[in-house]
Amino acid sequence: MKKGFFRKLFTCQLAAALACVSFMAGAQENCELLNIDFKQQGEVSVVTLSFDKDVFDVTKQHLTEDKQVIIDIKNSSALEKILRGLDTSEFSGSVVYINPYQRSSDVRVAIQLRDNVRSILKKEGNLAIITIENRFGVFSQSYIDENEGGFGGVGPKDSTAGLQPKSDTVEDILENLSLSGKKVYIGRRISINVKSVSVPDILNMIADASGFNIVMNESLAKLPRLSLSLTNTPWDQVLDTVLEINKLVAKKNGPILLVKTADEETKDLEEKQKIAEKNIKQEPLVTKIFPVSFAEIGSLEKIITPYLTKERGTIAQDKRTNAIIVKDTVESVDRIRKIVEALDTETPQIMIESKIVEVIESHSLNVGLGDGVHAGYDPIGPTAPNKGPGFSLSTLTNTETLGVNILRYGKLTDLKFNLNLMESEGKIKIIQSPKIITQNNQQATISRDDSRYFKVTTPATNNSTAGSVSTADTWQEVSATLSLDVTPQVTNDGSIILKVAVNKGSFGVQTDPTQPPPATTSTINTNVLVDNGSTVVIGGIYLYEESESHHGIPFLKDIPLIGWLFRSSYNPKQDKTELMVFLTPRIMNQENAGLNVADDNS
Repeated sequence: MKKGFFRKLFTCQLAAALACVSFMAGAQENCELLNIDFKQQGEVSVVTLSFDKDVFDVTKQHLTEDKQVIIDIKNSSALEKILRGLDTSEFSGSVVYINPYQRSSDVRVAIQLRDNVRSILKKEGNLAIITIENRFGVFSQSYIDENEGGFGGVGPKDSTAGLQPKSDTVEDILENLSLSGKKVYIGRRISINVKSVSVPDILNMIADASGFNIVMNESLAKLPRLSLSLTNTPWDQVLDTVLEINKLVAKKNGPILLVKTADEETKDLEEKQKIAEKNIKQEPLVTKIFPVSFAEIGSLEKIITPYLTKERGTIAQDKRTNAIIVKDTVESVDRIRKIVEALDTETPQIMIESKIVEVIESHSLNVGLGDGVHAGYDPIGPTAPNKGPGFSLSTLTNTETLGVNILRYGKLTDLKFNLNLMESEGKIKIIQSPKIITQNNQQATISRDDSRYFKVTTPATNNSTAGSVSTADTWQEVSATLSLDVTPQVTNDGSIILKVAVNKGSFGVQTDPTQPPPATTSTINTNVLVDNGSTVVIGGIYLYEESESHHGIPFLKDIPLIGWLFRSSYNPKQDKTELMVFLTPRIMNQENAGLNVADDNS
């Protein structure tokens, strides 16, 4: 019975253990980092991390000595094309470089800053958004508390006066005191009234009152003695005042504050520098060959040279194999490897497709008497038989559609009039679609010439016969050019800046066979920003012309109903011309070029 009981107990424990392991495995489910996006928006810089799901564990820490913000994503991974460094030093904000890399089962994103400014980490769905000040004082503490999802600080709501601790704990207050710049003090208020007391004793009093540990060098005892009379003052403000008066340097190590004089700190830094230089000189050198596929090898060598170890590192290039050979310490070689991987990427190739659409419409109407009414009356002449008038009808001429011509009808002679009933309509639609492919920041041009020839007749004097004149015929060429000149530039977010020049020439209707046809030229020069795969209208010209002319006998031509007998025909004319230019740029090798941007038309 006992064996059965223990067997059941063991089975239950094993099942519980397996269930616990299964639960933990579900809790530790991996996520994938899909994209890293950087934008500078006014006085803040925004780094957005996109994941494949909204379940991820992300933390933030600020390394003040290295001026870095470290973002750690637990149990995550990313493709190699995502783990590429992003150089943002050309922007005027606080972010200089973004370096993502894999650490075991985690992904770490190191954000290098120009100066120690504050940042906010916020989670929204499958996004982790890091907002960073471009200058200190942009964020108020209330803004941090309201917008940082679980990562905000605690303290006075108005932090625009200076640096403010993340919380009211001793460690965060000491961390705030170790930073340079104006500060906000939130420590517990104390009162201290001493006369001619040594600096170490005053520091010990503040440590006892606030609860932190302090380590001091013996040289602090040689400093001038102080007299203090402070009432109801934050202890961190008292401590900061004592440190500033005596030009002391404080460093935090957990709840312990290390205090030394500025001279001692300078000597320690110099000693560390000497030790570091000595270690570098003793560190063995390694040789690494970096094949270069896409970058220009000479330009890449100039970029890498400043990162070599001084007086030890060397670099050479082999043009035959298009490779760079580096001999340096392991740390320097690894740093150069990251630079080569970030810069030696396939140059984006952009196909620019343009459509030039020209629509020409014309409409004219001619209604009325062409030459008025001609008639005569002969009262004494013979009367013609009244067999009825004759008329002529034409449907093919351009001017006369209905005409009446009677030599004699009764006493009426020479009756003649032409009634114009003519309407004409014309439509022309011209579509030209030049395409061209070029590399990033490389100018490309495509053009087409349309040439026409016309005969020119010029008089020439014949010397054999005095006064005789002959003519000579020559042919003259007239050209209309269609050209597209474009220079694309791909931005960090995958958009494309286009510097475009479009020139379109066309011919009009040749009215005189001895003269060249009229020619028109339309030109567009512009700079536009277009999303990859999107279409933009870069320009258009719309012309509308309406004309009407008529003549007749004054006053009589304006009489209603019968006025048309005394004026020329009604001949309004309308001409419309519309020219539109469309551009569609598309990155053809965005994956190979390391651009994680989706085509809008895919």
